[in-house]
Amino acid sequence: MEAVRSSIPLTRGRSRLTVTGVLTGLLLTLSVPAAVPRSGAVTPERGSAYMGMGVVAHDGSATGAATDSLSDSRTGQTEGVDVSSYQRDVAWSTLYGSGVRWAYTKATEGTSYQNAYFTQQYTGSSDVGIVRGAYHFATPDSTDGAAQADYFVNHGGGWSADGRTLPGVLDIEWNPYGDDCYGKSKSQMVTWIRDFLDRYKARTGRAAVIYTATNWWTMCTGNYAGFSSSPLWIARYASTAGTLPAGWSSYTMWQYTSTGKTVGDHDRFNGGKEQLDTFAAG
Repeated sequence: MEAVRSSIPLTRGRSRLTVTGVLTGLLLTLSVPAAVPRSGAVTPERGSAYMGMGVVAHDGSATGAATDSLSDSRTGQTEGVDVSSYQRDVAWSTLYGSGVRWAYTKATEGTSYQNAYFTQQYTGSSDVGIVRGAYHFATPDSTDGAAQADYFVNHGGGWSADGRTLPGVLDIEWNPYGDDCYGKSKSQMVTWIRDFLDRYKARTGRAAVIYTATNWWTMCTGNYAGFSSSPLWIARYASTAGTLPAGWSSYTMWQYTSTGKTVGDHDRFNGGKEQLDTFAAG
């Protein structure tokens, strides 16, 4: 079960209102996702992080980037979504009807948090014909990379060659609980990531996908170029994916908006449905 939080999340797709502690009288706008805490803000509860939590705050969001249509300039790519406990019970049939064909669900964070809605989200997506996978929100300041990979695999992050399961994702981005780079030097961060990736591959036989943003990767790893054997999921809320981190010449997935319909976070797989199925099968 999830830890009891001091704030109460209200959802509308991926947009949120948060009422913290005693009412402050401040009404937050539904269209603005929760951001990384800034000076004077309340630090979120451990376990409450989600994919892309810091992207708008640090990278911004281009007007008009959001779309649920498959008929725009990215035709030929396959629509996906990512979800966490904030979405609770997801309307998977609605998403499938809108063209979504793949989805990732947050499974774990650190070595102490599991998504209480994981079963509905992970199994529910598969039940309607969506290819599904799980992601782990990394907290390199809490435990080492190998320990977090083990925790992820042991709690929903594994992989099987059933044609409907995508490889696990390491979500490595801005720290919502403190220092952006989790108090690690660039070389320490590279080592942490390598330990996670090595353990995940040893446990599952698949290379974990790396979800990140170029600005964070540059700042916290020194734009390290040595992980190109892992598929890249780039986060950038704009009309293009922009400059990629060093080592990758193309992305496998792209999180392009946090303001889509039904579920806010929408993504593109860089290929058609047949290529997506091949990727899932390994």
